[in-house]
Amino acid sequence: MQQPGRSLPRSWTSTLKLPKSSFPPRVSPADRTKYLKRCTDELYAWQRRERPATKPFVLHDGPPYANGELHVGHALNKITKDIINRVQLSRGKQVRYVPGWDCHGLPIELKALQGLHDTDVLDRSLSAAVIRKAARQLARQTVKEQMKGFKGFGVMADWENHWKTMDHNFEMRQLGIFREMVDHGLIYRKFKPVYWSPSTGTALAEAELEYKDDHISTAALIKFPLENIPEHLANNPLLANKEVSAVIWTTTPWTLPANAAIAVSEELHYAIVESEQHGLLLIAQSRIEYMEKMLKEDLSVIIPDILGSELGEKATYRPLCKGPEAKAQPIIAADFVTADSGSGMVHCAPGHGMDDYEACLARGIEVFAPVNDEGRFTDKAMPHDPSRLSGKSVLGEGNEAVLEFAQERNQLLAQHKYEHKYPYDWRSKQPIIIRATEQWFADVADIRKNALQSLEDVRFVPETGKTRLQNFIKNRSEWCISRQRAWGVPIPALYHRTTGEAVLTKESVSHIMDTIKERGIDAWWTDSADDLAWILPSLRDGSTGYRRGTDTMDVWFDSGTSWAEIDVPTEGRSHPADVYLEGSDQHRGWFQSGLLTYTAHQLASGKTDTRAPFRNLITHGFTLDEAGRKMSKSIGNTIAPQTIMDGTLLPPLKPRKGKGKKQAENQEPSFDALGPDALRLWAAGSDYTHDVVIGKQVLQGVHTSLHKFRVTFKLLLGALGDFSPKNAVAYDQLQQVDRIALKHLSDMTVASQKSYDNFEFYKSVNILNRWANLEFSAFYMEAIKDRLYTLGENSASRRAAQTTLFYIFTHLQEVLGPITPILVEETWDHTPEAIKSHSGHPLQRLAASPPAEWQDAALDTSYQEIVAVHSVIKNLQEQARSKKQLGSSLQSFVHISLPGDETSIFHRHLSELPDLFVVSSVTIGKSGESISGNIADAEWKYEEECELPSGEKGTVHVYSPPGVEVPAMLAVCRS
Repeated sequence: MQQPGRSLPRSWTSTLKLPKSSFPPRVSPADRTKYLKRCTDELYAWQRRERPATKPFVLHDGPPYANGELHVGHALNKITKDIINRVQLSRGKQVRYVPGWDCHGLPIELKALQGLHDTDVLDRSLSAAVIRKAARQLARQTVKEQMKGFKGFGVMADWENHWKTMDHNFEMRQLGIFREMVDHGLIYRKFKPVYWSPSTGTALAEAELEYKDDHISTAALIKFPLENIPEHLANNPLLANKEVSAVIWTTTPWTLPANAAIAVSEELHYAIVESEQHGLLLIAQSRIEYMEKMLKEDLSVIIPDILGSELGEKATYRPLCKGPEAKAQPIIAADFVTADSGSGMVHCAPGHGMDDYEACLARGIEVFAPVNDEGRFTDKAMPHDPSRLSGKSVLGEGNEAVLEFAQERNQLLAQHKYEHKYPYDWRSKQPIIIRATEQWFADVADIRKNALQSLEDVRFVPETGKTRLQNFIKNRSEWCISRQRAWGVPIPALYHRTTGEAVLTKESVSHIMDTIKERGIDAWWTDSADDLAWILPSLRDGSTGYRRGTDTMDVWFDSGTSWAEIDVPTEGRSHPADVYLEGSDQHRGWFQSGLLTYTAHQLASGKTDTRAPFRNLITHGFTLDEAGRKMSKSIGNTIAPQTIMDGTLLPPLKPRKGKGKKQAENQEPSFDALGPDALRLWAAGSDYTHDVVIGKQVLQGVHTSLHKFRVTFKLLLGALGDFSPKNAVAYDQLQQVDRIALKHLSDMTVASQKSYDNFEFYKSVNILNRWANLEFSAFYMEAIKDRLYTLGENSASRRAAQTTLFYIFTHLQEVLGPITPILVEETWDHTPEAIKSHSGHPLQRLAASPPAEWQDAALDTSYQEIVAVHSVIKNLQEQARSKKQLGSSLQSFVHISLPGDETSIFHRHLSELPDLFVVSSVTIGKSGESISGNIADAEWKYEEECELPSGEKGTVHVYSPPGVEVPAMLAVCRS
């Protein structure tokens, strides 16, 4: 026998038109793979085929290093680029995005060497050919693995035609640009100080350094006896027959064997003081107190005031390490000397200091650097006693040996440990030194003005990037482009076997390039050293008088010339690329090298009105953990992108205790169901112009948002199951709440499109989240459920609601398309055919601008009035529920007492108010009027004052009138 009441729910349910859709609560792995391919590879091919363009949108890829696994920084970079491309696609552009990889240089060579020889990554016995083969194999395999990962992020690109800096065609283009610079006189060789890494045996660029703030050095105060002093001082009776010593302070005592001068400031005032232990000392006036503290004694002032200009170029001293026969060395004046620290006098070693080099070069002082490639002293460090220092590491025992020698000579005044900022090799994580060597340089000074001028029409995001890049260019006069490594593009120079003189001309480079075309670039290292084929015929004299060089080019020169890879028509283009986008560290790296090489190329081609290789330059910050720490493998706080996409980073949600299977199904899906779109939504929702935080807490919010979008699409597809655009209702026939919803949709769409245009994707995500949760879900969908589910299929009111939802569906697809393309692709698979035939694919169609008629400012006022009243209604209903007087909101009636005339939205759209407030009845009255009998006689009633946006006040009454019973089942089904 059927239980009482069981037939009632079925009866009511049968009268409702509940939403039906094939859109699943979660996507299967097989379907996700299908959607991923369709919205990436197939979409890229479609737009290249269907949108032929003479002026495509070009986003030029900054090449990642092909030497490791992907991290979330890669994801932030590649996804941000993809969003930009998809936005441009939605604007009707043809997009050109060809991924690239940086495959040469130290990072890859070191990793390849580790694979060959675990105990010594700098094993000199390995031939260049062996190293290059291992490095090429490593880079090729890494590119393959990284490409798979990037494609898994949903990145739309020309993957089949990707480029690598180790590709033959790329290398030949690079050598061609180098040849242009040689011919234009921009490449030269010089013996001068460079950043040198003893741990990896090569010169480094500024961009290859990391600065450690807590480096500990042994600092020392050293005195140098003066040989000659200005006559007016020599004749002073206080100095008669007494030796005066100049005092310097250094944090690099190992550079003292290369000392060539002592520098003073012409503007500083100096004094000669007397120490009981160390005699007469020349120091800056303002440093006397410091000296007393360091020497632990009181000093007597003998000569109180000597202007630095009286000393510079007018005094000499005896060097420390050059033996008793060494010539006296000069005291010079230099503007880099200050009295901020030390003694106010600076020891100059032009072979080990950039400023020292410039100051000494101007005076013809020889550059001397008695340190070898491994960072050890040579015999020349102390020529009169070579064994004293030779072979000792300058960063270790050699430094201590210099101090011991100074102490033996009674020239060491004091030493102490000193913590300060110091440069380290970015790959080996070991300290570097400054060391003069023969290197190849690119002349930046001659092209700097043009490079800076070309930035004036570039848009920077953020704007601070412009000043940062300008400062790097302004402070640079030359670029050390040679590296002492095997894995890279060779600097095509020839050297005379006897004199060492280098030959590098347009003709010699052209000849070498022709030989590389014939034999391959590895032949530069593998061919016999006596092979004359590499030597320009005019240099052949029947003997092997020249040899091939072994230096390779700086990897920044490699990737910097990648603009030459852009193969699009130049007509109508002001810049090769519309966008360069990389991390903020690339202002001193790829952005700068690309700008300099492109400027040089234009000048070499005879152009004077130079442009940057990019129209927009965008930078993003680093990824941080939730504690604000930069992600690092050494700390162990990195996150693999795959763990975000496959859900292993976050645990799956479980059903609540005591709830059945159906309850579990209604919860948010487990995190493993969300895939690449979760990673993309995190990237899009992050303000990438600053450092970006990621962690479990952040990602839980991202997953919640993505689930909300999925549920919203499921709801929309269900509500539109029987709708065709042919059934659309004209705007003037829509209800007021529909028009308000379209105003909200218009505002969301316009604001999102503006954010996209400004590359501010996080603003669009914030706008979308607010709209989806408040204006759409909490407001509009609550207001129209009765119209959708209880009215006749073809009723005007229901079709008006469906028309509005149709517009919401199509605009939401377009706005979310660049951010969550896999989700949008999936919605297309489940879109009713009637809508498909009218709308076109959401990832292929142009993003539509909302019609002007939707932008009725009066609707904002109406909405605020509705919200003001509705919030009071909900508050009163909750009071009734707390006393168990009310279940569904449909079991309540509402009366609103309002001031003023009868032109408000409540009077003009009274018939719509019950649906809008989700109640059974709404009546309107004027403030001050007596309340009707229904309210007075109601079983329960509540009232509360309401303030409208205009400042006027009314009263809201919520009650249950006598004799009226709202069917509970209807209320339950409707809610």
